[in-house]
Amino acid sequence: MKYIDTNNAPKAIGPYSQGIVVNNLFYSSGQIPLTADGDLITGNIKEQTTQVFENLKAVLDAAGASLDTVVKATVFIKDMNDFTELNEVYGEYFGNHKPARSCVEVARLPKDVLVEIEVIALVKS
Repeated sequence: MKYIDTNNAPKAIGPYSQGIVVNNLFYSSGQIPLTADGDLITGNIKEQTTQVFENLKAVLDAAGASLDTVVKATVFIKDMNDFTELNEVYGEYFGNHKPARSCVEVARLPKDVLVEIEVIALVKS
């Protein structure tokens, strides 16, 4: 088991790691739209989702994985009315790669953000 800790993504805001590698699988913690410096992106759903994906890319890279090796994504969204705009950004980052995904509307997210995403990915050999 290996804990992931990179300065290229925001530090965990609680008693957990940015992610963990077990065997050849990487499990990320949920990423919210904080910059690596801890600044909160308070813009619209597209701006927040873009920052979330930049954070995911950073923790995936630190784990030896990438967006291309993601097998499952879980999306938590504050308002399902933002689903179409979220999907536009999501599609830009994943391109033709189509990992399995769940998307659920939730009452509240940390720091009152609009979106949080976690992923499971294969670690490159």
